[in-house]
Amino acid sequence: MNIFSSLLSGPTQAPQVKKQRRGIEIKSEREIEIMRQAAKIVATVLKEISQMVKPGMTTADLDAYAEKRIRSMGATPSFKGYQGFPGSICSSINNEVVHGIPSAKKVIRAGDVLKVDTGAYYQGFHGDSCITIAVVEVTPESAKLIRVAEEALYKGIEQVKAGAYLLDLAGAIEDHVKSNGFCIVEDFTGHGVGRNLHEEPSVFNFRTREMPNVKLRSGMTLAIEPILNAGSKYTRTLSDKWTVVTVDNAMSAQFEHTVLVTETGYEILTDRSKV
Repeated sequence: MNIFSSLLSGPTQAPQVKKQRRGIEIKSEREIEIMRQAAKIVATVLKEISQMVKPGMTTADLDAYAEKRIRSMGATPSFKGYQGFPGSICSSINNEVVHGIPSAKKVIRAGDVLKVDTGAYYQGFHGDSCITIAVVEVTPESAKLIRVAEEALYKGIEQVKAGAYLLDLAGAIEDHVKSNGFCIVEDFTGHGVGRNLHEEPSVFNFRTREMPNVKLRSGMTLAIEPILNAGSKYTRTLSDKWTVVTVDNAMSAQFEHTVLVTETGYEILTDRSKV
């Protein structure tokens, strides 16, 4: 899930009410193993949703399924109740960028670009991931947007290893997106993830001097999540105070993984191919 309110905030469960720790946390082997389980739950739910989505379903249907599956695996939904967010998933369609509220009135249709973002809280730690689904047959432009968004995520992940810097992955993402004619949404970033759904550091998807260029260390866990627009990079928030849309009604796509930094590279904890 990308950062709610754009900085270290973000939809929690009752376990999140405790005071949030400050600084970048390095996870122990025990903590990493728990995060693997939390992330596996998220990956499982997203994989199943990607296989079940069809025109005529509502985003409320997906939300109910996600909550039931997360709980069936011994976890609780990270997003539900987080800063008042009502759903277990964020479901954003077409020009909706992030934080779409699941609704029985929001019917999924053929040709939709559907973003599904969810998290699971398991034994004190969170997993967090997002996918974009091409519903049945989308336009060639939408298909390219989805493909480039996923490619951009992996371009960033490929830069991850102990000793590298956050702006290494930010630059790799930015270069791939721009070379394909799309825009990075700059209002939202990735983030650290672990005991809290959103932790330090902020993980930018573009080069910036706004934040320190953090050096990566083994044991850091990051939610990396490029968000791409087919038109303008600018967004606005609807009257529900949650749903963010493109200002020009252009399509938007997003992918996200929870990633562990290792001495030699990385481990994708929310890898759907392993569930």
